Amino acid sequence: MTKTVRIILAFLFVGLLPVSAQEVITNNDDEFALPEGMLENTDSLIQAWNLSKIFQLDSAAQAQSTGPTFDNAVYADRLSRIPNIMKMTYNDVVQKYIDQYTGRLRHSVSYMLGVANFYIPILEEALAYHQIPLELKFLPVIESAFNPRARSRAGAVGLWQFMLTTGKQYGLEVNSLLDERCDPIKASYAAAHYLKDLYELFGDWTLVIAAYNCGPNNITKAIQRAGGETDYWKICPYLPRETQGYVPAFIAANYIMNYYNEHNIEPMHANIPIRTDTLIVDRDVRMDKIAEVCNIDLNELRILNPQYNTNLIPGYKTKCTLRMPQKQLLAFIDLQDSICVEKEVDLASVNNALSAEATVKKNIANNRRTTSRTTTKKSGGTTVTVRRGDTLGAIAKRNHTTVARLRSLNGIKGNNIQAGKKLRVK
Repeated sequence: MTKTVRIILAFLFVGLLPVSAQEVITNNDDEFALPEGMLENTDSLIQAWNLSKIFQLDSAAQAQSTGPTFDNAVYADRLSRIPNIMKMTYNDVVQKYIDQYTGRLRHSVSYMLGVANFYIPILEEALAYHQIPLELKFLPVIESAFNPRARSRAGAVGLWQFMLTTGKQYGLEVNSLLDERCDPIKASYAAAHYLKDLYELFGDWTLVIAAYNCGPNNITKAIQRAGGETDYWKICPYLPRETQGYVPAFIAANYIMNYYNEHNIEPMHANIPIRTDTLIVDRDVRMDKIAEVCNIDLNELRILNPQYNTNLIPGYKTKCTLRMPQKQLLAFIDLQDSICVEKEVDLASVNNALSAEATVKKNIANNRRTTSRTTTKKSGGTTVTVRRGDTLGAIAKRNHTTVARLRSLNGIKGNNIQAGKKLRVK
């Protein structure tokens, strides 16, 4: 037993990434499987994202329904010139996938090129952090066609098509309101971590790509059935049918994303903002409210934050990220007190508050004195003294009211309040 196989079997014994078994189907020269990312078309991608205002296809580019073809030697030479660490093998199977991208899928390639300027820097940053080849940034081309909310028939989700179990093992939160497998940033770091772990097991990036598709268990079986061979092209007949085409499809994706001009494919113009920033939200906030107050298109906000299943960002339950164009992000920071959702107070909390208020009033009557923490009746209303470090939100919470009500009662327009000053709360 080789050292590589021993490492793989140890990995499988630990059970880090359980993958469902698939039947081995040898490759057929006339039929070959397409990864799900290659089954998408431009119309379905745009419709799924509701992006009619975001993408614009140049009429000249749209008219180019076909492109030139070249001799096999030209394709092989171009692949060899791509500055990659991985070896980009050229053969008849790879050519079949190149033909798909330059033919039937050419308009989908336009779409992917349109969003590439937005997503590629995110992917490269995550890959560079884990010190793995940057050409792996094109895996989402065949996984999801760069659709962050893509969902496969098997239940894999996001740019990197994480299954639920694997996503959670790599730190991605999934619940009814939030699915971080759709978060381009967090999912990219998780995918890079996973790919690095696979490389530590196999020591070969081509096998890593195959394992990413079918799981390390199937790679181990193929190696054993091939008599210990660890070359992808030699174990290929023993792999699941889709995986037999997965590596060739990845090589073809690298080709088309580098040589689209030579095939008369023009990038679709995307109005996605490039200059964005992210902050942490620790209170519940609705995206439609953010869009209204910060003057940003709601569809654009959803595109930038595809990890949320509804309009609600559930920051109260767990700290959440919010990504926005830089200009609108500054506006959100200034106005977040008026944007965030006020928490509903249940009946028990109301009764406790009333009881506490009665106790305070009794103490005031008995002691005939006030402090910065007691409330006093003044001019027909209740006032409190602002303590050092107080915010409108904190005062509103202590006195069972809202920030908007405090602003209205005291004529406050912003968030600035001065310690020692009295505020009406009722």
